[in-house]
Amino acid sequence: MATYTPAETVARSGFTIETLRYYERVGLLYDIARDPGGRRVFTDRDLAWLEILRCLRDTGMPIAQMQRYADLTVNDGSVAERLEILRQHDEAVTEQMAQLRRWRRHLRDKIAYYEGVQDQGP
Repeated sequence: MATYTPAETVARSGFTIETLRYYERVGLLYDIARDPGGRRVFTDRDLAWLEILRCLRDTGMPIAQMQRYADLTVNDGSVAERLEILRQHDEAVTEQMAQLRRWRRHLRDKIAYYEGVQDQGP
């Protein structure tokens, strides 16, 4: 099984070392192995889990909800409850995307306005 140093994990995951430490402290990362010197050693399994955390974080899932999802995953929690958390988050992401499309239309209207003003000259 491949293992990775914290620096390699940072490079592969895109998370900072501080974020990795924080995630471990709050229970989002669990069972991280240590080498004889006490340094963290990450595995492919850890990297796959970090990818899930990246998805949840980057799509706006609150830390408390991420913690609940992680707890259910680690402690063999209900698949139905995990599914419900993901469905609710998917709905929130869909709403967020709709709002972003509205804001983008507004920005494009503003750009078109200023392009028209600019074309008219001083």
